Amino acid sequence: MHNQFDLLKTKRFLPFFCTQFLGAFNDNVFKQSLIILLAFNAASMTTLSPSILANLCAGLFILPFFLFSATAGQLADKYEKTLLIKIIKACEVGIMLIAAIGFHFQQLPLLLIALFLMGVHSSAFGPIKYAILPQTLTKNELVGGNALVETGTSLAILIGSMLGGFLIALKPSGREFVSWAVLMIAVIGFIVSWKIPRAESANKDLVINWNPFTETWRNFIFIRQNRTVLLSIMGISWFWFYGATFLTQIPNYTKQVLGGDEHVVTFLLTIFSVGIGLGSLLCERLSDKKVELGLVPFGSIGLTCFGVDLYFATHGLQPETTTTFLVFIQNPIHYRVIFDLLGIGIFGGFYIVPLYALVQSRSEPSHRARTIAGNNIVNAFFMVFSAILAVILLNVFHFSISELFLATAVLSAIVSIYIYTLVPEFFMRFLIWIFMSFFYKVKKTHTHHIPDEGACVLVCNHVSFYDALILATAIRRPPRFVMYHTIFKTPILGFIFRTAKAIPIAPMKEDPVLLEKAYADIAQALKDGEIVFIFPEGRITDNGEMYPFRSGITRILQDTPVPVMPIALRGMWGSISSR
Repeated sequence: MHNQFDLLKTKRFLPFFCTQFLGAFNDNVFKQSLIILLAFNAASMTTLSPSILANLCAGLFILPFFLFSATAGQLADKYEKTLLIKIIKACEVGIMLIAAIGFHFQQLPLLLIALFLMGVHSSAFGPIKYAILPQTLTKNELVGGNALVETGTSLAILIGSMLGGFLIALKPSGREFVSWAVLMIAVIGFIVSWKIPRAESANKDLVINWNPFTETWRNFIFIRQNRTVLLSIMGISWFWFYGATFLTQIPNYTKQVLGGDEHVVTFLLTIFSVGIGLGSLLCERLSDKKVELGLVPFGSIGLTCFGVDLYFATHGLQPETTTTFLVFIQNPIHYRVIFDLLGIGIFGGFYIVPLYALVQSRSEPSHRARTIAGNNIVNAFFMVFSAILAVILLNVFHFSISELFLATAVLSAIVSIYIYTLVPEFFMRFLIWIFMSFFYKVKKTHTHHIPDEGACVLVCNHVSFYDALILATAIRRPPRFVMYHTIFKTPILGFIFRTAKAIPIAPMKEDPVLLEKAYADIAQALKDGEIVFIFPEGRITDNGEMYPFRSGITRILQDTPVPVMPIALRGMWGSISSR
C-alpha cells in the first residue's frame, strides 16, 4: 500500500507536477509584483486611478478564460497533451520576456499585455492539467494525485506572491530582479516539461470549432447530459466563489478589523493556503484512495461552521492602532481567527479534491478536457460574480467585511443543501463514510480482483445488519445491492439504499410481483454493465455458520451469464450488529 507522496518518485507524475507548480508559481510572482508596482508607482506610469487599474488587471486576467477555454478544451482532447504542454511553456517564456521589458522600462501597456497573455496561458493549460491525470494515474492514485496538485498549486500561489512582493520591494533594482526571476522560472518550467511522458489524444477525429461562444454552449449541453458531473462542476465553482471572496478581502480584513500590518496579511494568507494543502493531502487517507463523495458534505459543513465562527471571533472588535506580526500573535483573541482560517482551508481541501476527482473519473474520456474547460468557464463566472456581490454588499448595503464573511458562509450552506437534494448520492456517501469512519476499521484483501469495468455478480456471506454498509465502503465500484424489501422502510438505511439504487426483493410467498420485478431489474443492471451484489443465503446467520445458497443466484445466471466473484466477510460475527 503506497501513499500519495510515492507519486513524486515516479517519472509519469513528478515532471508534470513540477511543470504545473512552476507555472502557478511564476504566474503569482508576476501578478503580485505588478499589483505592488501599480499600488506604489501608478502615478508615474498612467493617469488612471489605482481602483480602476486594479479592476482592469483583474478583468484582463480572467477574460481569456471566457474567450479561450472552450478552444483549449478541444485542442487538449484532439492532440497529444505533452506536445501541447511544451508549446504552452514555450509561449510562457515569450510572455515573460514581454513582462521583463515592461518591468525594466516601466511600460504599463507591455505589462498589461503580458497579464492578458498569462490569462491565455492559464486558460490553455487548465484543461490539460486535469485531463492528463486520469491518463497517467491509476484509479486508486487519482485522489492522491489531485491532492498533490491542489497542494502544490496552493503553495505555489502563496510562495509566488511572497517572492513577487519581496523582489519588487527591493530598492533600487526590484524591477530588474523581478524581470530575471520570471524569465528564469519560465525557462526552467519549459525544460522540465520535456520530461513529461506522452499522453495520447483522446479524440483524434475531433473537428475544432473555433467559435468560442458556440463551442462553450455545446460544452454546456454535453455536460448537462451527466447530472452528477454538472452539479460537481457547480460545487467546484462555488468553492472558487467562496475562496475568492475570502482571499480578496483578507488584506482589508486584516487592516480594518484586526488592525494588523502587511506581515499579518502574509501570515493569514499562509495559514489559509497551508490549510488547503493539509486538507487536500488528508483526502487520500480519509477516502481510502477512492473517490469518496462523503467528504464533500463533510467539507461543506466545515466551510460553513468555520466561516460563521470567523464572524463571531471578531464581532465588535475595534482596533485602535496597527499592530505588528509579533504583537498580533501574542494576543489570544487572534488565536480563534487563525484557527478558523486554518479550518476553512482544511475543509476546503476536503471539499474540492473529491469533486475534481469525480469530474475526471466520470467524464467521457473523449470529452474530458472539454468538460474541464467548461468547468473553468463556470469557475471564472463565479469568481466575477463573487467580486460583484462583494462590491454590492460592502458599498450599497454597507456590510462590514466580517458580515460579508458571515453572509458567504450562510450562503454556502444553502447552496450545498440545494446540490445535495439534487444529487442525494453525496449525502448518502457522507452518512456511510461517517458511520464507517467512527465505528469500524475495515481491512481489505484482494479487492483488486473485482473488475473495473463490465458486469459481474458479487456474492458474500451475510453476518450482520451492517454488511452492506461495510461492503459499500470496501468496493471501489458502486454495486447494486439486492436487499430484502422491508429494509427500505427504515428511515436512514432506506434513504441510503434507495439513493444507491439498491434493488428491493421479496420471497414468492410475500410478493411474487416484486420478486419478478427484482429479477428483471437485476438482468437489466447486468446488461448495462453494472455490478450486482447479493447475499445468496437469503438471511443473516444466527450461529456464525453459512446457510445453503438459495436458488436466486442460479436464476440470475441463467437469465444473464456473467462472472461471479465470491467475497468473505470476517470479524463481524459476535458484534452488537450480528445475531
